Order: sequence, then structure tokens, then C-alpha cells
Amino acid sequence: VPMVAPGNVQVHVVNSTLAKVHWDPVPLKTVRGHLQGYKVYYWKVQSLSRRSRRHVEKKILTFRGNKTFGMLPGLEPYSSYKLNVRVVNGKGEGPASPDKVFKTPEGVPSSPSFLKITNPTLDSLTLEWGSPTHPNGVLTSYILKFQPINNTHELGPLVEIRIPANESSLILKNLNYSTRYKFYFNAQTSVGSGSQITEEAVTIMDE
Repeated sequence: VPMVAPGNVQVHVVNSTLAKVHWDPVPLKTVRGHLQGYKVYYWKVQSLSRRSRRHVEKKILTFRGNKTFGMLPGLEPYSSYKLNVRVVNGKGEGPASPDKVFKTPEGVPSSPSFLKITNPTLDSLTLEWGSPTHPNGVLTSYILKFQPINNTHELGPLVEIRIPANESSLILKNLNYSTRYKFYFNAQTSVGSGSQITEEAVTIMDE
């Protein structure tokens, strides 16, 4: 098997889900056989928005021939990763380069995990929601938009409310009685808005 590890491993983080890794080629005489390529082992050490880490799943990408760089796609935003590089010949892999640590920046969050609308009265509705399963960063706020739907399914004016990220419920007051409303709800990080969930609910006709 090859005798030495690739040197001078460098990681350039392109965005929240993509990184580029560079390395110096090993001297050909240390390959001790036919140079097949280089393997990059990489794994997520932790999510920066959650402490828990269940099992470390190592991923491997193989770059054929004498390439000295490669792209690592499909990374998770706002996470800490480690990687190392090994050279490969027909017999197997050489030793690993020292582990290199890199961090991905924040991304936009996934949609809130649920939106539930309860306690209809003449002029109010209560909204409850769950935080996104993948915050992909530090949540800065939630955005709620809503509008009435009249009997001919036309949409009325859209109202937008920004809600602090630590809230999980809201009572909407001063609504019209016996009116159907459509709600659009999403979470935000400093990078931008995540995908929204929609829901409809009706205020009651009379007490």
C-alpha cells in the first residue's frame, strides 16, 4: 500500500452546503504501485445549533487519477466537520492526512414543524407552532402572513407580522366574525426565510 499521506490539505467553504478541498500530490515513488486516485473521508462532528450527536457517519468520496482537489456537496449548514485525505493504489489506501476541521455557515431553516389554529371566537384565533426540525442556524424570527378569503374564494388584503424566535403561540385579535382566513408561516435565520407552511381557519358566527 502507499507509504505517505497527502500533505498541505486545505478546505475552502463555498457556501452552507458545499466545500472544496485541496491537497498536494504524494511523490509517485511513495505510491508503490499504480496511482488510482485520492479518497476524502469526511464526517459531521456536531451541529452548531444543537448539542446532541447520535452517531458519526463517515462519508467517502473518491477522486480518480492525479487530481489534487475535489468538491464535497450535500453538507449540512451551520455544522462542524472533519476530513482527511488518503492516496489509493491497486492494493489499497495509504495513511490518512491529519484531520482538518471546518465549519459550514448558516443556511435558511426548514419549515416550522407544525402550525395549529385553535380556540376560534367571534374576533380571534389562537396559533401554536413548533420550531423547524432543521434550524440550519440561529433563528431570528418567525414571519406570519394572513388574509381573509371571501365566499367567492377571493383573497383579501395580506397582513404580515414578525414574531420573536422564542415564541411558540400567538392570539390574533380584531378579526372579522364568521370569516375564513388563510395563514402562511415560516422561520428566518440571518441568511433568509425558510419554506412556509399554510393553514386555514374560520372565526365563529355567533357566541
